[in-house]
Amino acid sequence: MRIDTQVGIIEAGPAGLLLSQFFALHSIDSVVIECRTQEYCETRVRAGVLEHGTVELLKEAGAAERLQRLGLQHSGVYLRVRGKDHHIHFRELTGGRTITVYAQQEVVKDLIALRLAADRRIVFETEDASLHDIEGPKPYIRYTKNGESFEIHCEFIAGCDGFHGVSRPSIPDSVLRTVDKLYPFAWLGILAQVAPSSDELVYASHERGFALLSMRTPEISRLYLQCEPDEDLHKWPDERIWSELRMRLATLDGWVLKEGPILQKGVTGMRSFVVEPMQYGRLFLAGDAAHIVPPTGAKGLNLAAADVRVLSQAFVSFFRSGDRALLDRYSEICLRQVWNAQRFSWWMTSLLHRLPNDGQFDRRRQTAELDYVVGSRAASQMLAENYVGLPFETL
Repeated sequence: MRIDTQVGIIEAGPAGLLLSQFFALHSIDSVVIECRTQEYCETRVRAGVLEHGTVELLKEAGAAERLQRLGLQHSGVYLRVRGKDHHIHFRELTGGRTITVYAQQEVVKDLIALRLAADRRIVFETEDASLHDIEGPKPYIRYTKNGESFEIHCEFIAGCDGFHGVSRPSIPDSVLRTVDKLYPFAWLGILAQVAPSSDELVYASHERGFALLSMRTPEISRLYLQCEPDEDLHKWPDERIWSELRMRLATLDGWVLKEGPILQKGVTGMRSFVVEPMQYGRLFLAGDAAHIVPPTGAKGLNLAAADVRVLSQAFVSFFRSGDRALLDRYSEICLRQVWNAQRFSWWMTSLLHRLPNDGQFDRRRQTAELDYVVGSRAASQMLAENYVGLPFETL
């Protein structure tokens, strides 16, 4: 069966759904296909920190009603060094900018609801998606659902299907340049049914390894421990996890970590990855399909939103007037943002984690840098400006 549209969008993640919402606002027709179920997309636990600019984008897209009611606005983070908290005050250091804690699956849920309410096309549980004729004027997407074959014929394809999707591999190897860095550690993360033990996020540097105290709601905490990349979760019963968190998050003033039932646990690998260019022919990559950052700097979802901002405006310009100027500069503009985020994410990761082969020099240098960051207004301001998100470029 043939389906005709202006833009075919691969996958219903934050990038694809936000792009489709901007299209709807500007009367650009699109079809979103997704290999997973709607329930999976709406419940998969992922990132939870939204930059100031991402929140403004969601407001602009008309997708922030629940976010504004339920999101937890934070004015800073704590760096916990040698058992002592140092507050990095975002509002004070960035002219009033903040972050909002609102889980990625909630963003996805909001965007799916908007699309379905507007009777816009989104197809879940597709199989065998493949991209064709992306170099020509009429690319198409082939997929199957319930044993029936479909083809989406369109003018452009937006590849928003993540690191393991089909979009990036559809670009010839001779065109792509890949930069990749694997880190020699991972995060063991838990979701716990307990009120957060802090009013804001806590990034802890400890001799046993990094720890992070975060949250998703006033009743649900999200916590992480630095661990081995091949960590066996069977060796981490709940009590061992809480014991390790207590040690790494301990303070000199006797602060107490709140504990509760662990609802979910998992190990997240750490890598930095960028592919250049982010476009080829009629295919445009956005989000994790084009770049991955270590989660320390909370940039993954926010980078995807930044890509969508540029790509949506580029498509609006093209479909209104035939002007390709912004489409042709898509990679150039986005990659400047991507590399700024990669730099900051690498820096935060290097600042807070213990590396397996670090000697005394490396550890003393890391301690000195931490002391400088918490003791210098200029250094604290650099962290704050990057964490809340650097201003978007004028397009």
